[in-house]
Amino acid sequence: MKDRILQILGIILLAWLFIYIFGNQNPLRHRSIYVSGQTTGNDLVGLLQDEGARVYEYGSVEDALDKAKPGSAVLLLSNEYPEKTQEISTENLETIRSKNLKVFAEFATVPAPSTSSGSEEPELEEIGVERVVVTKQIGDNLKPMDLLTINRAVYYITEAADPLMVIARVAGFDTAVFGLEDTPSSPLVFKPNENIWISTSKLSDFAKLRFMPERNWKLFWETVMSDLTGKKVSFKEWPTTVAPTYSETDKLPKTAKKDAIAKGIEWFFNGHFLIHQDWKESWLMRYMGDGTMPVGPELPADAPNGDGTLGVLEGHCSAIYKDGRQAYRYWIRDDIQGESAMAFAIAGELLDNKEYKAIAERLSDYSFKEFRDGPRDDPESPTYGLLGWAYTHKWVYYGDDNARSILGTILAAKILGTDKWDQKIAEAIDANFNTTGKNGFRGGRLHEQDIQKNGLEYYQNRDLINPHPHYESWIWACYLWQYANTGDRKYLDLTEKAISLTMAAYPNEWGWTNGIQQERARMLLPLAWLYRVSPTEEHKAWIDTIVADIAKNQAECGAIREELGDPAKGNYGAEKKNSDYGNGEAPLIFRNGDPVADMLYTSNFAVFALNEAACATGDPQIRKMADSLGEFLVRIQARSEEHKSVDGAWFRAFNYRDWDYWASNADAGWGAQSTLTGWIQSWIITTLALMEEGTSYWDIATGK
Repeated sequence: MKDRILQILGIILLAWLFIYIFGNQNPLRHRSIYVSGQTTGNDLVGLLQDEGARVYEYGSVEDALDKAKPGSAVLLLSNEYPEKTQEISTENLETIRSKNLKVFAEFATVPAPSTSSGSEEPELEEIGVERVVVTKQIGDNLKPMDLLTINRAVYYITEAADPLMVIARVAGFDTAVFGLEDTPSSPLVFKPNENIWISTSKLSDFAKLRFMPERNWKLFWETVMSDLTGKKVSFKEWPTTVAPTYSETDKLPKTAKKDAIAKGIEWFFNGHFLIHQDWKESWLMRYMGDGTMPVGPELPADAPNGDGTLGVLEGHCSAIYKDGRQAYRYWIRDDIQGESAMAFAIAGELLDNKEYKAIAERLSDYSFKEFRDGPRDDPESPTYGLLGWAYTHKWVYYGDDNARSILGTILAAKILGTDKWDQKIAEAIDANFNTTGKNGFRGGRLHEQDIQKNGLEYYQNRDLINPHPHYESWIWACYLWQYANTGDRKYLDLTEKAISLTMAAYPNEWGWTNGIQQERARMLLPLAWLYRVSPTEEHKAWIDTIVADIAKNQAECGAIREELGDPAKGNYGAEKKNSDYGNGEAPLIFRNGDPVADMLYTSNFAVFALNEAACATGDPQIRKMADSLGEFLVRIQARSEEHKSVDGAWFRAFNYRDWDYWASNADAGWGAQSTLTGWIQSWIITTLALMEEGTSYWDIATGK
């Protein structure tokens, strides 16, 4: 027994020695760091304290430099960002030199010649579409032309010899592919001498201000702190205020899908996206304007939530302001009314929530009231039954937007057990069918004035062939549902003809919008439903063709990688020069292989269509793909205590290699961190609910 006790004590002693020796290898442990500026709540200071550093706070630059021991690390943080920079004087520089201090000073100026403005107050700018470009090797891993972002931060204009980082408008996914020669740039980080780092903006609150990509900012601060301390620093953790709900390897709980659905529907309330009368005029109407750029600041945290009677907003713009808050899109579109109604209805059913169902009913009522007005509600008008695109653009008719509104309302009606919209649904389907050409195609969009001028026969007799699923395919799904609903073969025959022509053109003749992958995702739904009503070998082969090419781009984690098609066939391809960046619609990637999934154009529709195809065919491979993508979407749902308006959202982009929300932000307003109550949120919620219940949209909507 005595020997056993000694053995145990020996093991404990060895364990203690191991912890003592190796646990103290952290170079920041007990390291003294002298700081001027507010330390409480600062992201960098909190990180250093978590790593074991001793932080000493002083009220001024002079005090911090005076109290710092020779050779020690000093952080000169900004207290007055974004209104006023802090000045590092000639005397401060002499103190730093004489004491051999290692200093990082943010939003700070130094005397000429390092700054062009001398002692004058520098000119401040707010970032627009510009990003941060690494211009010199920083540490072991940040290479020249690597990209980061500080969002729409404020910085000051200056000149600096050999800056380490600059702010510039550049094209590319994670590197500035065209370099900096043809684009203006301004220093962000530079070193006037070996003792001091200067930044022209505030960088220490990287988590609150939501800097991306987090991996690169972690590398940057590890390099800075290594230089300041003279020791190799590697942070164990990295603070973030917006993060995926689960890591790639976390074991998901059995309730994961249901939890994601509940969080996803609550996001509508977290962000106050349901319009309320109290702020309709002062916020919605103020920022919506004529719909050209309906972007404004985030609603106040105490803004009341509507009940669906006045509709639902679009969601977030991708712009993140200098305080870390995110811009809203103050616009009302019809498609998101129907889609959101669907999400509320199915979430209400799954979660046994009557109020969600009541909201679904009000949204559907609002949709038909608001977007079926004027000539669209006149039986003598050729546009009778069509649904206007948006509050400010009711004279525009996209077939795919009409389709999503229709599909949303169909499912909402079935779940709610009401026939109150049956006639209007039928009229909306027929209005689109009556403006479809003899080959089954409508084109990208139609206009009220043209339809009134040309009449319906003009559109019905058009010999148009447009193999572009983004615009064409989902209205075919509506026709197939109507065929199943009525037995009228005209809906099936015209749709089958259009699908046959489209599949014959695949892939070389397909048009694509932001990528070829999204076209496959859109095409799969009508193929699945065609197989429902006509289960032939040819129709199954068409499904297999599309599924096989989607599968080639499905990563191990379930993500569907974006892919660009033939540039000659694309509406919005990769930028051809730096000045193209941020000028219009664009993909999230620059070249094929970039590890990005798109929840606005591809994954949201792919998961829905894969579930429909799996249920239609019983194919286990399709089921596996759908489940894997569904699990991926559950994992990447955003969670945030600090930014409640995004808690429960799915952002447009996800970089599955680095497991963060990073991609090219070239698509103006619809970049990596945009959200959408309709296209993104509603289809993901709906599909997860269908998968949770082991069913499909078709089964519910047709009662079969």
